[in-house]
Amino acid sequence: MKKNFAKNIALSGMFLALGLLLPFVTGSNQALGNMILPMHIPVLLCGLICGPKYGAMVGFCTPLLRSAIWGMPPFPLIALPMAFELLTYGLMSGLLYSRSKWQCIIALYRCLIAAMLCGRLVLAPVKFLVTSAAGGQYTLKMFIDAAFITAIPGIIIQLLLIPAIMLALDKTGLVKFRKAAKDPESA
Repeated sequence: MKKNFAKNIALSGMFLALGLLLPFVTGSNQALGNMILPMHIPVLLCGLICGPKYGAMVGFCTPLLRSAIWGMPPFPLIALPMAFELLTYGLMSGLLYSRSKWQCIIALYRCLIAAMLCGRLVLAPVKFLVTSAAGGQYTLKMFIDAAFITAIPGIIIQLLLIPAIMLALDKTGLVKFRKAAKDPESA
């Protein structure tokens, strides 16, 4: 038990660090960052590998910590809604994948897509509330443009890269796919 806890804490720290550093790939180009979504990848991986509570914590902390250190994403208009979106990504990817009957590539895709949709559904009301509190407007069209249209390259990258990473981890034995459901009586 202590070994898994220590391992998950260490991995979560690594995923948090990746979430803080990967956005530097896009430089200070916010439009490119909105398309590629570099912070989402380590959060989704953390949920899948470490579990829902670690994924949720890393997801919530990453944009807030990055905002506090480097001022990007700007707080509160982008960082706060993004914290709730990424919390949901980490939570849902970990929760759905850990409860999946099989942990295979098909289950992985189902969990990723469901987590991405749930995260966007959480993003919309939080973004609306934060924007309204700041005296701005956030419309359905703005949400669809930002969460789906602009994000298409990032979504594609996530759907290609994350399964490739998980397959590589399975082949090396670091994170194994579970081929069948765990028998509750054998635990």
